[in-house]
Amino acid sequence: MDIAESERRVLDAAEALFYEHGVQAVGMDRIRSASGVSLKRLYQCFPSKEALVEAWLRRRDRHWRGMLAGCVERRSAADRPLAVFEWLHAWFAEPDFRGCAFINAFGEMGAGSTAVADAVRDHKAEVRGYLLGLVRAAGAVNAERLADQLAVLMDGAITTAAITGEAGVALRARDAAAVLLAPAG
Repeated sequence: MDIAESERRVLDAAEALFYEHGVQAVGMDRIRSASGVSLKRLYQCFPSKEALVEAWLRRRDRHWRGMLAGCVERRSAADRPLAVFEWLHAWFAEPDFRGCAFINAFGEMGAGSTAVADAVRDHKAEVRGYLLGLVRAAGAVNAERLADQLAVLMDGAITTAAITGEAGVALRARDAAAVLLAPAG
């Protein structure tokens, strides 16, 4: 097995284990067992758990934003900002939904890991930038402020859904977003 295949297998195992159980609860030996990669190879790919968590978050960011965009981009420009919350609703209803991996990882490691904190901040900035593009394309006048507000609504909905287990919170956040977007239309 080459290094790229080893990295993929380790990241796949990290994705499943970190998201379900949390970063602190999963040791490198458990990642090794789940991935089928030797401990020596694992550490060749990721010299520390912090490096693995950072790589997992960066890969998850690309995947998560890609899935969001894939759903949202099918809608008209005017409907895309609200479609974000409809996609969230579908995500929240998935049986393995455990909240925001980025907020969860920041809560566990952010204060002690610059790399993890940077990966989380980069993700949040990318999401906010994506929202900014959506509201600009929808014709929003105060797009910067509106993007900030939608980002807060998103994070609030994700966190609330993780705590309550209620997918419908995304639809209530969508209704709040519609109120914010109404003057922009």
